[in-house]
Amino acid sequence: MVYEIEDMSKAEKIFTGWEETLIYSCIQKVMGKIYVTDNDEPQSAFAFIGRFGFFAGKPERELVKNIPEGFVILVPQNEAWEELIEDVYPDAKKMTRYAIRKDTQFDTVSMRNNLLMLPEGYELKEIDDEIYDKCLKDPVTKEFVSLFESKEKYLKDGRGMVILKNGEIVSGASSYSRYREGIEIEVDTIESERRKNLALIVCSALILRCLNEGLYPSWDAQNMGSVHLAEKLGYEFDHTYVAYEVASDMRTH
Repeated sequence: MVYEIEDMSKAEKIFTGWEETLIYSCIQKVMGKIYVTDNDEPQSAFAFIGRFGFFAGKPERELVKNIPEGFVILVPQNEAWEELIEDVYPDAKKMTRYAIRKDTQFDTVSMRNNLLMLPEGYELKEIDDEIYDKCLKDPVTKEFVSLFESKEKYLKDGRGMVILKNGEIVSGASSYSRYREGIEIEVDTIESERRKNLALIVCSALILRCLNEGLYPSWDAQNMGSVHLAEKLGYEFDHTYVAYEVASDMRTH
């Protein structure tokens, strides 16, 4: 039996040492949930937020079998969890992701210079009430805000910047998630507007906004392109880690 845990102090120790802001969001009860098979003395736990799930502690088949429906990205704490995920979901796609250091000291002068690269005819704006609604209309931009339970929640806890062209969003950087001390950045640019430094510009704007508010803008990379963009912004690569893409039709239980 799988339970959603309420006493996060019991789950926190299981994730000790794992520097992942999505896990922080769950433990701090800002966003996401944590599941266990033993409410009283859990030895393993599954933190889930958005599309991401993190397995920690003693490998537990029941937790792996009972992941949310749909497309998810599962991150194992160690090789034992890897083996269990592969056993339960033999068709899961194993991939490498890239962790970025969480202690970046940003060059704000360089960031402000990046803003000067905005091409003529483009407009840089914060995600406000109006832009929030505009984000929901397109799959490319929906994830900038959709993880928050409501518009009010996003406008209170979320942070985001977009670039508009002819009134339409062509690039944006936003809080995929929020934890007390900062945000996890989500960034995307529509295909026709790529290779114009828009991602660099909009991320610089979001990072400056976060720093001005005392929030840390955390970054995690799906691919080397994301790593290179992060490095242009002053971040430093830390290490690679294993993750698995699983869809509901891959289930074996």
